[in-house]
Amino acid sequence: MADPTIAQNNPQLSDFDAGTRSRALDDLIGQPDSQPVTPSRTVNMHCHSFYSFNGYGCSPTALAWQGKLLDLDVMGIVDFDVLDGVDEFLDACDRVRLRASAGIETRVFIPEFATREINSPGEPGVCYHMGIGFTTGRVPDRAAAILDDLRQRSDARNRAMVERINAYLQPVTASYEDDILPLTPNNNATERHMLAAYVSAAEKTYPDEAECAQFWAEKLGIDGAAAQKGLNDVESFKDVIRSKLMKRGGVGYSQPGPDTFPTLDEVNDLIILSGALPCFAWLDGTSAGEQDIEELLELMIEKGAAAVNIIPDRNWNIGDPDKKRIKVDNLYRFVQLAADLDLPVNAGTEVNKYGQRLVDDFDAPEMAPLRDAFLDGAHFIYGHTLMQRWLAMGYQSEWAKVHLPTRREKNAFYTRVGYQVPPGEAGRAMMSKVNAAMSPADIIDRL
Repeated sequence: MADPTIAQNNPQLSDFDAGTRSRALDDLIGQPDSQPVTPSRTVNMHCHSFYSFNGYGCSPTALAWQGKLLDLDVMGIVDFDVLDGVDEFLDACDRVRLRASAGIETRVFIPEFATREINSPGEPGVCYHMGIGFTTGRVPDRAAAILDDLRQRSDARNRAMVERINAYLQPVTASYEDDILPLTPNNNATERHMLAAYVSAAEKTYPDEAECAQFWAEKLGIDGAAAQKGLNDVESFKDVIRSKLMKRGGVGYSQPGPDTFPTLDEVNDLIILSGALPCFAWLDGTSAGEQDIEELLELMIEKGAAAVNIIPDRNWNIGDPDKKRIKVDNLYRFVQLAADLDLPVNAGTEVNKYGQRLVDDFDAPEMAPLRDAFLDGAHFIYGHTLMQRWLAMGYQSEWAKVHLPTRREKNAFYTRVGYQVPPGEAGRAMMSKVNAAMSPADIIDRL
């Protein structure tokens, strides 16, 4: 596997200046070992970039280069609440000749499941939700208004959380404007940016490590030895801090309600108006909402869902054998249900925490039966992206509504396109042979 510290080894790829990133990629592309590789039958379709938070500090450009080094067949980014990285990522993947997709992730409130947890633990009615297959971050005005609302809601929640945590952690404080936002390339802060700021602020306030450990021990309610051990493994310790301060029961946490997040309908309007695809984000099948998965997916489909998302590693790579058996069984059942309902699977690893896999272990016995479903799902969304990006003939287009009236027909067509059309300029040249007067069969023959 390629070195997971790609952003640190090539810092210019993740510089906050876009021009610097682009020039750094040009330099790498020009190296003799940057030729195309044999497809590896591996994909990662759920990578957060530094526009939300990436555990390795990677920009969309750095992720594209990492995907090339990993020999991925297809790669996708998904950032929280923003589309800031879409154009950069698709352009960078063109340049390194990597099949690509781009999307957004956010949280929505679903009134029909107001009393049931779905995929956000401890938060009934709240659902992590995605849009995949965006072709640009420049969306129509109506969609832009919804996108602006997502950013404003996130900013307001963050500022309120920082205010509560600052009051509790005195004398350690972090300024949202001066300490947290500068850690982001475009002012879209997350809890993980806040964590970094608070860890840094504690180190500055208590330069003596023993005193710093004692501070954290008192504030987090843990013993001094555990705090000292945490400071020796800061990335893992951040999870402890986040759990104690920012998650349910923590001083920074505020229980969400029906008005905290936009509705599913609002976010799906943003996605569909932008020519992209609503995508249900499945967790592990253990929550009350996901135990009613047929009802939940029926609702999602009614509201416009065209695909589902899975983070496989947390569903099979589990030490406890009893928990592993339950979650692997749930995983297989969910993938089969998605297939029965004609919902392609978007699968990846998130990469929003240091230590997460850069690509799933597709050779693991638990993963092997799912490989084809994950590959087909990745090529499906790439095929849609191609058709929408270059011809405005993607999944949501008027052309598709006429020629591909069912989900099954759309899935088969865009998956075929995804497998047949290479990335980069060669693929774009092939797409120039296609037009809206052609039938799906004619297009497949032409390609």
